[in-house]
Amino acid sequence: MKTADVIIVGSGASGLFNALFLPQDYKVIVITKKEVEESDSFLAQGGISALKNPEDYDSYFEDTMKAGHYENDKGAVEKMIKESPQIIQDLKDFGVRFDLKDGEIEFTREGGHSTFRILHHEDLTGKEITSHLYEEAKKRDNITIMENCTMIDIIEKDGECKGIVYKDADGNLDTIEAPDTVLATGGLGGLFKHSTNFRHLTADSLAVCLRHNVELENINYIQIHPTTFYSKKPGRRFLISESVRGEGAYLLNKDGERFTDELKPRDVVTGEICKQMKKDGSDHVYLSVTHLDGERIKHRFPNIYKQCLDEGYDMTKEPIPVTPAQHYFMGGIKVNLDSKTSMEHLYAVGETSCNGVHGKNRLASNSLLEALVFAKAAAKDITEHPSKAETVEVDLSKYQNEEQREKENEQLVLDEIKRKDRSFYDQWCNDEN
Repeated sequence: MKTADVIIVGSGASGLFNALFLPQDYKVIVITKKEVEESDSFLAQGGISALKNPEDYDSYFEDTMKAGHYENDKGAVEKMIKESPQIIQDLKDFGVRFDLKDGEIEFTREGGHSTFRILHHEDLTGKEITSHLYEEAKKRDNITIMENCTMIDIIEKDGECKGIVYKDADGNLDTIEAPDTVLATGGLGGLFKHSTNFRHLTADSLAVCLRHNVELENINYIQIHPTTFYSKKPGRRFLISESVRGEGAYLLNKDGERFTDELKPRDVVTGEICKQMKKDGSDHVYLSVTHLDGERIKHRFPNIYKQCLDEGYDMTKEPIPVTPAQHYFMGGIKVNLDSKTSMEHLYAVGETSCNGVHGKNRLASNSLLEALVFAKAAAKDITEHPSKAETVEVDLSKYQNEEQREKENEQLVLDEIKRKDRSFYDQWCNDEN
């Protein structure tokens, strides 16, 4: 048995940011299912949205609401936008670099945004942010990061969370007891055949919460990204950032003709691509930047350019094949503006949580910002409401068949999605997708 003041399950941007804003006299244990770098936060390409100036507030708010089909929680959207300048400053303080033009931050635009308000670092913004958070966390004596450890369950007593049961890197079962637990386990792409997510992201937190009757919300609100590199190879799909379309890329059918407005919200563009693929009798369409400055494309999207080149496509000279794939989870564990769940002393942040910011569809580049704003809010609430640890006897023998439990957990989440939305389940959760 281990003890801590706070347990954080997940080492992506939200988990690390949460850890960094907890008091440095708190003992913090962060566990992560694989290695730290195997987090979707490292994969985020496009950028992070932020309020450029007070005059932009109304349009940013409207863009977020419109993309979310006006199902967003207005209070959560307001909190995210108003706190965005401070979050950007926090990141700069941790050493995060953003691309500059003439000595000033260079902003870009993506689908659904009415103006240029997205900061970026080449096409590796998530890696730039998360790697700096990781380096800062490693400097803190109070933060311990345990890799290749899987949360099996939470410890509940009298309706409160008292810690977790986990499997360590050697396959042994153990517990960590703490007054507060933060779930930051990311999305659910591992449940889908075609996803931009790492395969080990299998909605562990959702299954645990279902077993403990912790409230979930909008579990069927799952975003399909319109443009991932089309490949017949199995495994994670490589994302072609929305920023490429923001820079002026065209979507083309099999005859090389444009068929939609590339800067509509993601769910709309996905729908248009699916209709076009059906019309063409094809399993992909094409994305073209051949009409743009090739040197600019290489400079702006070095990682995407290299990845496409490795697949045999020079994107500056020929269109690349793209197809929709599961990308992001707008629903999740229901939380308030302090990231508190319906269970006392249990918090959820990042993609596994649902605070209502995104509504039914996420506006591009709001994910990193939302994750950081509400991870910081959780740290603040934990600090302002200290509590004491309590030892709870846990029978570890019931967790011995961990492989069977993992399969049951995955099916538990899929069944819940099916119960909420049969049409979505049939289209995106079947063997073809």
